[in-house]
Amino acid sequence: MTELTIVVPAYNESSVLDAFHARALAVLDTLGMEGRLLYVDDGSRDNTWELIRGYCADPRVTGLCLSRNFGKEAALTAGLDAVTEGAAVVIDADLQDPPELIPALVEQWRAGYDVVYATRSARAGESRLKRFTAAAFYRTMERLSNTPLPRDTGDFRLLSRRSLDALGTLRERQRFMKGLFAWIGFRQTAIRYQRDPRFAGDTKWNYWRLTQLAIEGITSFSSAPLRLATWIGVAAAAVSFIYGTWVFTKALIWGDPVRGYPTLMVVILFLGGVQLLALGVIGEYLGRNYTETKQRPLYFVQERVGSDR
Repeated sequence: MTELTIVVPAYNESSVLDAFHARALAVLDTLGMEGRLLYVDDGSRDNTWELIRGYCADPRVTGLCLSRNFGKEAALTAGLDAVTEGAAVVIDADLQDPPELIPALVEQWRAGYDVVYATRSARAGESRLKRFTAAAFYRTMERLSNTPLPRDTGDFRLLSRRSLDALGTLRERQRFMKGLFAWIGFRQTAIRYQRDPRFAGDTKWNYWRLTQLAIEGITSFSSAPLRLATWIGVAAAAVSFIYGTWVFTKALIWGDPVRGYPTLMVVILFLGGVQLLALGVIGEYLGRNYTETKQRPLYFVQERVGSDR
């Protein structure tokens, strides 16, 4: 029986995969339990899948190749769905999260925790802007969401069997895995570590994709933007009413020749901007409902290799 599976989503990671694989296998050898590696190739365009197929000569290694690039959240879901026995550790292949930390996660799991997540105390190799935006995102989620989201914590974590079973029941199409990990609850604890820079290759997460992920997280776990749009509309209406009363009173007392074109344009543009903002927020949530109602599968597996295929 497999007691622990290390799930590794990979997309165009051929430059770092050999180094990761060697370190991950070395960690497996030290755990003193039945373990395996499960790679999920998310439609890579380089030779990532060819490397994974080669690794599967080892009976402890299994590989899944998705039919196209579905995105990291879907690839991660595919890997966790394939874990049918024991617990699982989620880790990226870029070696920013050290595999050597896995024994510490396992130790806390054996102490009775269902979710053991790795919290970054430092983020080496990242710009000040990226560190600032990451910190701002986690703190914004902390205030907006009813589900407590651990600060400065990525996907690197261990999940017990019952946590995996609970997570498997959540089949929403618009997935924000960090939030889902927190939402299932159970006993959770943190391990702090210093995150390393990428071992090789380039990051797949530019600022545009990170912004999309942030929007995904906020709209998945909070209705605060809808309430914010409502309060902005109420505030704009109140200001407009007060301003209109002042203009009417001024006209009655002092008269009002034909003036005020700049003021009129400012008011129109302001109210128009508020309306478009509100429509945009509503559209974001409406789009999520539209995607969910189609009930499309989260992913398709094109090929599976390994001893348990």
